[in-house]
Amino acid sequence: MTTGSARSGRARRLSRSALLRSVLLPLAAVASALAVLVATGVVWPGRIFAHGYEVRGADVSSYQGEIDWPTFAGDDLDFAYIKATEGSSYVDEQFTQNWEHARDTGLFVGAYHFVSFESSGRSQAQHVIDTVGGDGGGPIAVDIGFYGDYFEDPPSREAVDTILAPLLEELTEHYGVPPVIYTTADAYDLYIAGAYPDSPIWIRSVVLPPDLNDGRGWTFWQYSHRDHRDGYDGEERYVDMNVFTGSRAELAALASVEPTDQTQAR
Repeated sequence: MTTGSARSGRARRLSRSALLRSVLLPLAAVASALAVLVATGVVWPGRIFAHGYEVRGADVSSYQGEIDWPTFAGDDLDFAYIKATEGSSYVDEQFTQNWEHARDTGLFVGAYHFVSFESSGRSQAQHVIDTVGGDGGGPIAVDIGFYGDYFEDPPSREAVDTILAPLLEELTEHYGVPPVIYTTADAYDLYIAGAYPDSPIWIRSVVLPPDLNDGRGWTFWQYSHRDHRDGYDGEERYVDMNVFTGSRAELAALASVEPTDQTQAR
C-alpha cells in the first residue's frame, strides 16, 4: 500500500525531473543548432573577437578557383594575400591571374610563399623572386608550418633555422623590407619564438585572440578559415579571413617602413 508521504515524494521527484527536462532539452537543441552553424561557417568564434578591428583581408590560392576580383574586393576587404609559390619549384596555378587582377582593385596586395623543409632557403628565395618579380606589393609573407609526415615528426628548430634564416635574409635584401611570417601557435612556439624580430607576425588562431608565448605582438591575425565571400568559385567553399592590427595608412606603410613599428602594442 502506498502512503501519502510516498506519493508526495514521488510527485516531487517527477516534478524535478520534468523541470530538468524542460531546461536541458532546449539547451541541447540550442547546442545542436550552434554546432551546425559553426560547422557550416555561419558562426565562427574568432569573428566575435575580431569584430573590433578596422582593417581586414583574405588570403587565397588556387583552391578558391577563378576569382572575380572587383566583386571579391568589394565584399568588405582591405587587403589580400595571394599564394605564389611553394618550396623551390611549385607555382600556384592561379597566381599570375590573381596577381594581375587583384592589383587592379585598389586592395593592398601581397604574395605568400609556403616554406618547404626539403629544399634550401636560398633556392626558395630565388624561386619567390623569379615568380613574383621585383615589385612584391606588400611585404612577401612566408608560411611556416607542418605538412605531410612532418605533423607527426616535425624537424628540429636548428634544421628549420638553416632554411628560414637565409630565406628571410634573401627576401629582405631583394625587396627592401623583412617578410611577414605566417604561422600557427604550435609552429610559432617551435620555430619562431624569441627570433626573427624584424619580421611582422601573422598568426593563425581561429577560436580565441592570439597570445604569443614570448610576449611578442602580432601584426596580422587569421581569425577564421571558414568564411564566405562573394566572387569566387573553387573546390574550397570557404576562404581564410584576417585582420590587421593598425589602420589602413599603417597597412600601406608596411611596404616601405620597418615592420616592427607596426606590431601590436602589448
